[in-house]
Parts: sequence; C-alpha cells; structure tokens
Amino acid sequence: MKKLFLLDAFALIYRAHFAFSKNPRINSKGMNTGAVLGFTNTLLDIINNEKPTHIGVAFDTSAPTFRHVTFDAYKAQRQEQPEDITIAVPYIKRLCTAFQIPILELDGYEADDIIGTIAKKAEKGHYEVYMMTPDKDYAQLVDEHIFLYKPAYLGNEVDKLGVKEVLAKWEIQNVNQVTDILGLQGDAVDNIPGIPGIGAKTAVKLIAEFGSVENLVANADKLKGKQKENVEQFGQQGILSKQLATIDTNVPIEFDEETLRYKGFNPELLKSLFDELEFRTLSRKLFGDSDANSFASDNIRKDETTKSAKAQKNTPQTSLFGSENSFASDNTHKNEEFETLTDSEVKSTNNEQPTTKQNIDTVLHDYHLIDTPELRKSLIHFLSLQDEFCFDTETTSTDPYESELVGISFAYLKNEAFYVPIPENQAEAKNIVQEFKSIFENPSIKKIGQNIKYDVIVLKSYDIDVQGISFDTMLAHYLIDPDTRHNMDVLAENYLNYSPVSIETLIGKGKNQGSMREVDVEKVAEYAAEDADITFQLKNVFVPILKKDNLEELFNKVEMPLVEVLAEVERNGVKIDVGALNLYSRDLEKELKDIEQSIYNLAGEPFNVSSPQQMGKILFEKLKLMDKPKKTKTGQYATGEEILATLTEHQIVREIQEYRQMLKLKSTYIDALPTLVSKKDGLIHTSYNQAVAATGRLSSNNPNLQNIPIRTERGKEIRKAFVPRSQDFIIVSADYSQVELRIMASFSKDAAMVEAFKQGKDIHTATASKIFKVPENEVSSDMRRKAKTANFGIIYGISAHGLSQRLNIPRKEAAQIIDAYFAEFPAVKTYMDEVIQFAQEHEYVETMLGRRRYLRDINSRNFTQKSFAERNAINAPIQGSAADIIKLAMINIHAWLKSQKLKSKMIMQVHDELVFDIYLPEYDLISKKIKELMENAFQMEVPLVVEVGKGENWLEAH
Repeated sequence: MKKLFLLDAFALIYRAHFAFSKNPRINSKGMNTGAVLGFTNTLLDIINNEKPTHIGVAFDTSAPTFRHVTFDAYKAQRQEQPEDITIAVPYIKRLCTAFQIPILELDGYEADDIIGTIAKKAEKGHYEVYMMTPDKDYAQLVDEHIFLYKPAYLGNEVDKLGVKEVLAKWEIQNVNQVTDILGLQGDAVDNIPGIPGIGAKTAVKLIAEFGSVENLVANADKLKGKQKENVEQFGQQGILSKQLATIDTNVPIEFDEETLRYKGFNPELLKSLFDELEFRTLSRKLFGDSDANSFASDNIRKDETTKSAKAQKNTPQTSLFGSENSFASDNTHKNEEFETLTDSEVKSTNNEQPTTKQNIDTVLHDYHLIDTPELRKSLIHFLSLQDEFCFDTETTSTDPYESELVGISFAYLKNEAFYVPIPENQAEAKNIVQEFKSIFENPSIKKIGQNIKYDVIVLKSYDIDVQGISFDTMLAHYLIDPDTRHNMDVLAENYLNYSPVSIETLIGKGKNQGSMREVDVEKVAEYAAEDADITFQLKNVFVPILKKDNLEELFNKVEMPLVEVLAEVERNGVKIDVGALNLYSRDLEKELKDIEQSIYNLAGEPFNVSSPQQMGKILFEKLKLMDKPKKTKTGQYATGEEILATLTEHQIVREIQEYRQMLKLKSTYIDALPTLVSKKDGLIHTSYNQAVAATGRLSSNNPNLQNIPIRTERGKEIRKAFVPRSQDFIIVSADYSQVELRIMASFSKDAAMVEAFKQGKDIHTATASKIFKVPENEVSSDMRRKAKTANFGIIYGISAHGLSQRLNIPRKEAAQIIDAYFAEFPAVKTYMDEVIQFAQEHEYVETMLGRRRYLRDINSRNFTQKSFAERNAINAPIQGSAADIIKLAMINIHAWLKSQKLKSKMIMQVHDELVFDIYLPEYDLISKKIKELMENAFQMEVPLVVEVGKGENWLEAH
C-alpha cells in the first residue's frame, strides 16, 4: 500500500510552540527551541508509528493569496507571528532537508491548497492520503482514500477522520457541506465574516434544511425575524465567506511521486542540526554513541600522534610523572583535529555549523591511576606545589552525608589528571584520605570543583576540613546563565565542544543501576580523572566571562563563601520528634477515613478517592458536575486541581480537595520525615541547592524545608516536630521583617515609603491610610488587609484583575486601589517603569549586588510573554536582593560562630528566616549578635529589621 502523509507545517509549528509555552526549551545560545523540538517529535512519531511510504511538508509563503485579493480583510486581525516561530521556521526547513522530505510551497497559495491539490491527485494514483493538521477546515477534503489526521494534543488522542467521521462530527449529509457550515458561521481567526447571528449550531440546522449557503440565501423569505433580516442583508457575505473557506484543489503544483518517497534521513545533516540545537536526548536515541566511535577506525593515526607528542614534550617540574609520560600542559604537539575549543571560539561559532563533539577517545590526554603509597606520596608532593587544583570525589551514594568514598581525582594541568582509589574497608580508607589532609586543609592552595559542596561534606566524614574553596564551575555558570542547566556534561558540550563519558556506561541506569565500587578500577580512573580535568578547563573558561559580566564580586564574596556555610548547616542537621509525628500520622489517618466516608455518602457509593479514573466517573458521569468535562491523553477524565477549583460550589469537591491536602501533608512530610533521619546521628540533613532558583533564592530537598505549610493548623503541627538536639539547647528563629518591601523602598527611594520604614510604622497601616485617605488610627482591618495585598502584589507586578481575584472584590475597585497606590507612592511607579525600560534595553535586570536575571521575552510581540517578562523585571531585582542579603547574613554569622568557637549551630534557612539550635548558656550573647549581623548585612535607604523568637520547637520560636 502506498501511504502518503502531507503535513501542514505552520499549523503544526504553532501547535508545538504553544505546547511548550509554559515550559520553554531554551538552549545555551538563548534560542527557544520548543517549536523545532515539538515538530521534530511529531515527525519522528509519524515516521516510526505510521511508516509512510511518501511524505511532504507544506508551508505558507508571505505572498498574498487569491483570498487576500478577493477579500482585503482576510486574516487582517491575526496577531503578528511570534518571533520564536519566525526564528524556528528556517531550522524546521533544514530539518525537512535533513530528513530528505520535500518542502511544498508556492506563492499565491496556502498550505491547505497545496495539500488539497496533491491529496486529490494522489488519491487517483491509488494512495491512502493522510492530511496531518489540527485545522478543522481540511474536513472538506476528506474522501474515500483521503483522511484528516489530527495529532494528539494536550490530552487528546490522535484523531483520524474519514468520510463517516466527518459527516457525524459536522452533522451534515455530504463532505462538501463543510464549506457551507464555515461560510455561515465564519472564522474569527482568519477574519472570515460569515453571516451575523449564525453560530455553529444554527449553521448545522440551516444547512440540514436548505442544503447549501446559496440555497439558503435564495430562500431567505422562508426564514423569520432577525435571522431572515440577517440572511437577506448579509447573504452575499455568506457566499463570499464560503468561497474564502473553500480549499483550492487545482493549484499549479506537480505531484512528483519519487520526490515524495521517504528514503530515510541524512545522518550527517541531522546529527549536525541536532548538535546545533542541543537536542542531546534525540541525538542519543537516533545515533547512539556515534561521537565516541567516530574516530574508531583511525587508531594508528591516534597512536602515532600520541607518540609524536610524547617525544616532543618538555615537561615542567610540576608534573608527577616526568618527561616520558606527561604531555598535557604542552601545546607544541597539538593536532587541530583533536583540539577542544576555547570559550571565545565557542562564542564565535554559535551561528555556524558545529564540529563533531570531542570525547575521551579523540582528545589526547594523560590520566593516571595512583594506586600505591609511593605514587600517592609523589602526587601529594606535586599538589602541594600548586597555587590551585581541581578535585572530585567518587562515592557510593548521592547523599553526601551517608555516602562512602570510592575514589578522589585531581587535576592541575589541562588534559592531565590523577585518580586515587579508596578501599571499601573504612579504616584503610580513612588512613589513605588522611594522607591528603595537609593539602586539603591548606588555605593557600585554592580548590576548584563542580558542585564542590558535595565533596566538602563527603570529606568531612573522613575528618578533612577543606580550606581554600575558591571556584565552583556549577555556581559560576549559574551566575552567567541562571535559566539553563549547570551539570558538567552540558557545560562541557556547550563550552568545550566535548562530550564526557556518561556515568550510565559504567554503572547502568534505572532498577539495574550498580555502584561505582563494582566497576573495574581502570574504567573508574578514566571516568573520574576526566571529570576533574574537564572541571579544571571549565574554570578557565568561566573566569573571563564572570569578569566581563561584572559578576566576580558576587561570585567571590557571596556564592563561593556560602558553600562552606551551607556545607556546615547541612552537616549540623536538625532533630525531629519522630514519636510526635507518628502520633500525628495516626490521628490524620483517622481524619482521612472520616472524610473518605463523607465523600462516599455524597457520591452515593464507595470508590477509590485517590484514583483519578474512578473519581472522574463519579464526578462527571454519575453526578454530572460539568457539561463537557475535559479528558487526559489516556482518555480518562481530568481531575487535577485546576479542574476541581472551578467546581468548589459542590460539597463533594470541597471535601475531595481537603482529603487530597491531608493525604499530601501526611505522605510528603508526616510519614516521610522520620524516614530521612540519619542512622549516624539521629538528625535530618537537608540538602541546599544554590543553583536552582533563577532569582538567587536557595531551595532545599530531602526534605524540602521551603514548602512546609505554615498557614494551616495541620501544617503548623509539622513545624512543632522540629525540636532542639538536646535539653541543653533551644530553637531560635530570626526572620527578616517585610524585607522585600524595604528593598522596594530602597530601589524606588519613594519618600513616603522610606519615611514610614524609618519611623518604624506598620507599613500596611501607613499604606492603607494613604490610599483610603483616612488617618492611621482610623484604618480598619479590612483596609489594612487590602493595603497589605496591594503592597506585596505591586512588587510582583500584579494587575487589577489579579488584585480583584486575591481580594475577591470587583475589578473596578481593584483598579482604583492600584491607581491610588501609585498616586500616593509615585516613585514606586517611576521605578517600575524605569526597570522595565532598562530590561528592554539590556534584556536583563540586576539585584543590588549585581545578580542578573535575563529576560529574553521582554521585547516580545507576544503580549502574554512580554507581560510575564515585565512582571519578572519588577520582581527579580527585589526577590534576588532579598536572597543576596540573607546569604550575606549567613556568611557573617557563620564566620562569627566559628571565630568564637561556640556550641550553638545554624541549622536551617527558609525564605527570609534563619533557624538556630542555641546552647542555652550562649542564648543572650547569640540572640543579640544574630539580630545585629542580620540587620547590618547590607546597608540600604531604609533599615533592615529582624524579629527573633525562641521556643521548645520551631513553631513556637517562629
């Protein structure tokens, strides 16, 4: 069977673009690749699953069509094409070329005309034709061997429509009547007017009675009232609309069977395009490990190059193995075929076709296994001579506090590195690690790493207190490009044109993943040494970029010093009352059963409340709470929070929401927290992430402290379970008061706001007094509530619509509050306008300490994307400055605690709050000093204020 697929390019491109709009795919060059990725996935899905014998992709051109000539207003109201799509189109055409699929386009005709023409010609040639598009207009072309193929989208399955399905869906007698329906109801997207007052249902009814638009117009006298009047007045407009909606199947374009025959993709072109777009997962799926094997047939040349390099090598005295074995620091032997790219070279080739990625098989390197006491002694000697070196640990677990060392790698020369295996016997392991204590704890030797905090925590378990922590490549890149990924493999590919060895090639993945201890030491040595080598090289790439972007001070005075602080906070740990949590879990279990029974009563039958499938049937089939319920891609009813939120007038929905909240609270925190207690010391050791939130805020996991609920009584019970480590300690909480509003006052220098903070007034009462025009002593609680919401909403760029929803007031009243706010605090409005203007000129904004948030959509012609970027432009400097300030406070407090050799410990950071386990005899000294150091962490136009509380648990202290 000959099977022809004809793809409507722009319909599929727009679909792909908007599918990724909430989670855009931005590559290292700042390009949104979502449209290309979505189109590629669609193409691969068709090729793999439908196996067409022939395929073509039809594009619209910018030239006007016969429809524009016939009707000037055709498509006149369409929004301008998003620039991300404009950028994507040439790549998608290159993609078609790489897949060896013909591009079908012709000036004066739209893609649907081209597809219609070829489909009709192909049908005569005994083809089964599938028109792939989400556009409903194509239904008019469906015939015995021509099908409309609507791709899966947002939960809907693939929809294949033949004649029978089109007749049923459109409620018509023959397929030709699709154009009559379209002519009557019009099309707002294409600005086809139709006949006023006739919608989809009326159009179906009229065509069923009269057969066609023309016959309806000819028999307008049989109609009544306004409908008769509209058909008589706008009948010719309806006929014109039908003509505009009719797809031309006589386009002067050739049906070339051989050109349309699918022959498979061109591997070289496709691999090159995937590399340029950074489609690594797709590349691996299609090409496997082709990079690693690309030089496999040239081993003789590689060997000869290596020998030549070694012969020419003049080794510096700092090399461990002397002139015979080391060549990594010398450039005289370099062969351009094997050379990695410098940062400037990477930047200069961003718009060019990339070269094949280098890898461990194609780059000359000298990686050494250091597995004897003599070799370790020699390595330690040479490390002690360095100004800096890079190191990396291989361990048995991703949890640094629980893991054991498998080995340590070191690098201080490009393309040369050393791997020290560590035995499983912990007594022997500690003895070997202790040999390196002098170099690790020497503060004059700078230490480099990738996510170095992990390595610092691991080594602390071996009584190594790493000093001289100076450069983390993950954190450097986080400052340079906060919105993209920062793992070493991605950085190596983007900045060094190098693909590192994947850890999965050593230990596997998924359920069958093993441990590094089980891998042959020679293989581990190559893998681990490569990590240290690549990290060392990345450091040298990032240093000049940090300098160019004025990020050096932020990096050296905030992010890098914070590494040591967070490592200490994580190791300090926090104690939880496991017994209290277990008791609370049992109480919640009873509450859950009670509310479950109540839900059964309301439903009229028992069902699995945790099953979306069963719940959907109860809510939408039995109780019929929604006329047209949405479905997921698997065909079951959608019952997510966004759906339930629209149905809260029903008691069963409210109780289901409460049930879900309780169940999440129980599973995520109450039952999970006890499982996170370390067997080593009985404490919980959360992990803080410096390089996740683009704003600069810290996040945490295992457990996620930032998300522990505190607004509900049930949530508060969780904080109550965080207790002192012994009866000699007490929990102390120090929380910045309204820090973001104070930062806004400092940024804007609004006189009224600055004065209110300087006088120590309640800022929400002061704001309410101004915007509601009443004395402060007459401000009601409702006024203060509205002012508070406005205060915090303004710094997030809230709209009148958003404020009206939060306050549950009319939009007009919300708009009046915002207008009054800006009238009373005019400098705030000026600041917001200025920061948006700065963002439009530079495509980024900055915090007080120079942290950048890049806003690539700030000049977008897409209103939604532009508005979102503008809100970020206002908020990012404020939220980021708050993050920077608490980081400075943590650094200063840590240094002071260390200098005083106190027993008290900093144990948590949550939003604007620091939590301490204070040794009781030190309470008076420390509580005052914490407040002082936090309030003086950074000087602004208005004072920082910190509220300090204490208690027998976290809830009581806060």
